[in-house]
Amino acid sequence: MDSDGIVFIIYLLVLMTVGLLFTRRASQSPDHYLLGNRGVGACATAMTMQSSSMSGYMFMGGPALAFQHGWYALWYAIGDAGGAIVNLSVLGKRMRRMSEKLSALSPIEYLEKRFESPMVRVIASIISIIFILAYVFAQFIAAGKALTQLTGFSYEMALIIGVGVIVIYTVAGGYLAVVYTDFIQGIIMVIGVLGISILAFNHISFSDLNAQLASIDSTYLSIWGKDLAYYGQWGVVIGAILIYLVGYMGLPHVVTRHMSMKSTKTVKGAIMWAATWNQLFIFIPYVLGLIGIVLLPNLSDPEMVIPELTYQFFPGFLAALLLSAIMAAIMSTSDSLLMQAGTILSRDVYQRFINPNASEKKAVLVSRLCILIGGLVGIAIAIYEPPAVAALVIFSFGVLGNSFLVPYVASVYSKKANHVGAICAMIGGATTNILWTTLEFEGATGVHPFLAGLIVSFIGMVIGSQFGKKPSDKMKEAIDDSKGKKALPSKMEKRIAHDLSPESNNISEFLANQSLTTLKS
Repeated sequence: MDSDGIVFIIYLLVLMTVGLLFTRRASQSPDHYLLGNRGVGACATAMTMQSSSMSGYMFMGGPALAFQHGWYALWYAIGDAGGAIVNLSVLGKRMRRMSEKLSALSPIEYLEKRFESPMVRVIASIISIIFILAYVFAQFIAAGKALTQLTGFSYEMALIIGVGVIVIYTVAGGYLAVVYTDFIQGIIMVIGVLGISILAFNHISFSDLNAQLASIDSTYLSIWGKDLAYYGQWGVVIGAILIYLVGYMGLPHVVTRHMSMKSTKTVKGAIMWAATWNQLFIFIPYVLGLIGIVLLPNLSDPEMVIPELTYQFFPGFLAALLLSAIMAAIMSTSDSLLMQAGTILSRDVYQRFINPNASEKKAVLVSRLCILIGGLVGIAIAIYEPPAVAALVIFSFGVLGNSFLVPYVASVYSKKANHVGAICAMIGGATTNILWTTLEFEGATGVHPFLAGLIVSFIGMVIGSQFGKKPSDKMKEAIDDSKGKKALPSKMEKRIAHDLSPESNNISEFLANQSLTTLKS
């Protein structure tokens, strides 16, 4: 292994050390292990939310889309740039209040308690486990590819090393280990992508980029994709924007970030940090994919655009530092997904249905074992059959978003949304996305799978909520409380104003007369 690989191994050891520092605190209780005792501040919330959202897709899948489709890929970036603002603004404060009021330690447990139905938890757990693990597998595949490039190890060996470190610090340190390693990795991601872009634009200017793309194939410049593959298909374009603009509100491992904030006051600061980070980071990987079309015409694997650009044009030691950003993106998402999968298996399956009386110590132990098993299974599957990272991420992300976005938003805004509506929304959204993707309905209909799933999920919630038991008065009161400061009903305000008006006038006249008397004297 050369010096580049040694640099990165040191980086992995540093992350593992940071994660292990939280081992004792994580062992105190399930609340500490699963949610960091709801004490995460604004900057850390923003960084863990964004770094865990972006994943290896941003360094491998996103550039691959741009390499294959041209400027069309930027539709995904446009939505992504505003995703954190929408996510925190819509769910942040209300989800923080509601989850604490309901004493929910996982986003799936929260759904059961909010919609007052164990069946909601069962269905949500099944969907979450399947597609969170699929999402994890995509990150493991990306980790194997990136580490192979960095260290020269075989794909299998690189996969075991990279994922092994992630599993160790996640199992040991729990949620806070994930949050603070994410914080470090979020900084590295921004520095890395900015460094790569500065050096890349030394080889080709922005204006030259478009000119050369046009000379290769003018359709690379089209908003409809190479060869105008999506010409006139606004349903596909809108779906590409929406999947990352609103989709984060449906990801359990992202929703957990709302639940773990120190207080509702954390939201405002988190929005500012996240929005700034997004604008520095989001668009550059896609642009680097476009640069790869010009500078790497013979590239066989589009997902290796950024690693190839880095190694071909930058000094070896610097390349190792910059490529650490790729692993930072992969690891920050992998640990969050593993943490969430372990939480669901332990809290929402084991404690809820198998051993409700488990002690706090045993609950934490089961969480750790579930994370460990999930990591080992993920390694085995990623070694056996490595599919394309971009396709697997978009598919898993889309199904999770279509399953849970509508139920989570409805849970804090609608007093009418009930368990039947939530079940219809989850099953309808997930099934639609799966069928739309596997049967390739996108080409026939001109509608993106995410957009189709979102529409069906919304309709399912509206229609389903007309049936079954309505939310209890206690739950309606909790929804009111989640809004924050209570305002008096408008009718009462008008009545009070009407009743107090004469008194107000009398006081005003009295004060005016007193002032005149004082002036005369």
